[in-house]
Amino acid sequence: MKQQQTDYRLGAVSFLNTKPLIEGLANERGIRLELAVPAELAGMLQAGCVDAALVPVIDIGRAGGRWKRISDAGIGSNGDTLTVQVFSRVPPADMTTLYVDTHSHTSVMLARLVWKGFHRRPLAVVPLKPGTSLEQCESVLLIGDKVVGAEVGSFPYRVDLGGAWRAWTGLPFVFAAWAAPVDRETSRLAQLLSQARDRGVARAAELAVEHGPALGWPVDLARDYLTRLMKYTITPAAEAGMNKFLELARAEGLIPQPGALVT
Repeated sequence: MKQQQTDYRLGAVSFLNTKPLIEGLANERGIRLELAVPAELAGMLQAGCVDAALVPVIDIGRAGGRWKRISDAGIGSNGDTLTVQVFSRVPPADMTTLYVDTHSHTSVMLARLVWKGFHRRPLAVVPLKPGTSLEQCESVLLIGDKVVGAEVGSFPYRVDLGGAWRAWTGLPFVFAAWAAPVDRETSRLAQLLSQARDRGVARAAELAVEHGPALGWPVDLARDYLTRLMKYTITPAAEAGMNKFLELARAEGLIPQPGALVT
């Protein structure tokens, strides 16, 4: 029997928030899904381990034109996210050092920009290493499913970065988007990704029940998260927010200017 050809190898985020974007994709002919934390996906795409990936938006900016966004499907918010949060022992305006969850490049960059631009206070950013106790941290950025069960009761202050961005700029925020190398033909894939998103959004409440508990989520909270807080279509307003974020990062010299040579 002839082995079925895999047309697309896709890298996707392993968190609950991605389930509506990949609904049914594993059953599509010629599609192979690889799941990882957000920060690993850019490396997988760069190394050619996948043909397209749901990569952190900041990594699309860092690619300097080598990658293209291939779909209007993505992970975003129009305010609070619940799962991208800074917890602090001091008021946000007094923070000096932020320990960061390294699973998300975009969220780390967003925290840096929010504190410098909104709070007028540059932060020292320190990777949160395995085994580091949260009790040792003045402030910490946590992302993803782990936020739901995190022991953060000793932190009197918290800032949701999606809400902070909205308060600062008045715009939605996009955390991750589907991207592929600029020379890759992706018209069929773009259609498949849009169809998967539409199926997933229609079934978001059911997906919360199917996947939430296994990932540590109470069902009601997972349902509210997937149906209300997370946004899965990159609308014109969301695209404006994404472009604003990348412009701010470029202005700080944190990603290349358009057309710059990236090696």
